[in-house]
Amino acid sequence: MTAEVLAGSKSEQAYAWIRGRIAAHAFGPGFRLVLGTIAEELGMSVVPVREAIRRLEAEGLVTFERNVGARVSLVDESEYAHTMQTLGLVEGAATALSAPLLDDEALARAEEVNARMIRLLDSFDAHRFTELNRQFHSVLYEPCPNPHILDLVHRGWARLSGIRDSTFAFVPGRAGHSVEEHVQILDLIRAGADPLEIELAARNHRWRTMDAFLAARHPAPETP
Repeated sequence: MTAEVLAGSKSEQAYAWIRGRIAAHAFGPGFRLVLGTIAEELGMSVVPVREAIRRLEAEGLVTFERNVGARVSLVDESEYAHTMQTLGLVEGAATALSAPLLDDEALARAEEVNARMIRLLDSFDAHRFTELNRQFHSVLYEPCPNPHILDLVHRGWARLSGIRDSTFAFVPGRAGHSVEEHVQILDLIRAGADPLEIELAARNHRWRTMDAFLAARHPAPETP
């Protein structure tokens, strides 16, 4: 068995292995999942692999195409937009509520993560950049004293992870603007800005990322 050792039934092993590669972007949107190849890699028959793929299909991570077979699902554009809109609202509120609780150490930690993101711009890795982006925002919203709002933020990030795609992979030019906006948000927090100003900055930051993605997917027609 060439793959790493996994616990559980063979179906569970296959499920965890395939899902892990989807989450890690090793199997990107549209990637064809060949049952025989996966079964050979895992050292098992195609039966548990088929069961695992059916489970992933039920979760929306895999789709079946006639005469093609199983593929990793493409981005659900409307789901992405709705999730980003909602996340902008709740993350903005969580960041504003967290702001008075963020000490110099926390802000320095967020600044260091953003510096790492800036260094990535020269040799861009969309997946790594996205992970650092999540770390940056986590520092700013995790101290939120309202557990209900924080739960909604966590749900939003989890849903984005389920969609499995990085905006920055589609719109790498957005990355530079994103890190600049991170600096602006940190400056507002350090200055003790009005909570509403911080909330709007965090919200609009999220929505600009969404707008950049949608604009890239639907470019305006060129004028003659």
